[in-house]
Amino acid sequence: MLNEIIAVTDRTPIEIALRMDKDGFVSGRNLYDFLQLDKSNYAKWCRANIIENPFAEKNADYIPFVLKDERNPHPTTEYKLAPSFAKKLAMMSHSKRGEDARCYFIACEEMLRRVAQEHQQWEIERAKGVIIRHVLTDTIKMKIADSPHKRFAYPNYTKLIYKTIFGKSLDELKVEFGVKEKESIREKMTADQLQEVEALEMLISGLINIGMSYQEIKKFIAERYHKDLVA
Repeated sequence: MLNEIIAVTDRTPIEIALRMDKDGFVSGRNLYDFLQLDKSNYAKWCRANIIENPFAEKNADYIPFVLKDERNPHPTTEYKLAPSFAKKLAMMSHSKRGEDARCYFIACEEMLRRVAQEHQQWEIERAKGVIIRHVLTDTIKMKIADSPHKRFAYPNYTKLIYKTIFGKSLDELKVEFGVKEKESIREKMTADQLQEVEALEMLISGLINIGMSYQEIKKFIAERYHKDLVA
């Protein structure tokens, strides 16, 4: 369900729950209803949490406006709340929904922390990958005898690596990863996938160094990965 929401809107789940309007505001009434507070105390709650809130700025955090209703001869004041202010009030609430809001934002923070760590690890692996790729290309240049086919050595080894790890051709992977023209497929890989590619590149560099041919390396890798999968 959450994936479906994300696919059709740029609003967060809590903004949807608070019924944020098309202009990006949350009504005080919607927030109050979300918090499931005593309906008879709404005016008192607004005064304490919005009007008299020392940390709230009028026309920035909230915008008061007169709500006209022909059925009510006494116009009432309502409030448009900035999303950040509405979320702050939700977290400050001592209700069950307030606790839910606090748990939600703590979970968001934890998710952001994990994403930051994963991105940092990805950056490390990407930088390592550049070095290891140079090791492989330099090994090919120095250790493989010159021939008309030598220029295909690196592309062939790269295709072998992808086929071994992912079980698919390079063209199939580009489609699966959504790689656009002039993009590198490695930009779409996770840190773990990059690490696996780098490990195979280092292994192939070592096997080339001891004089193994492409066919021998292909057989060696196939047997090794088969044993690892069985184990």
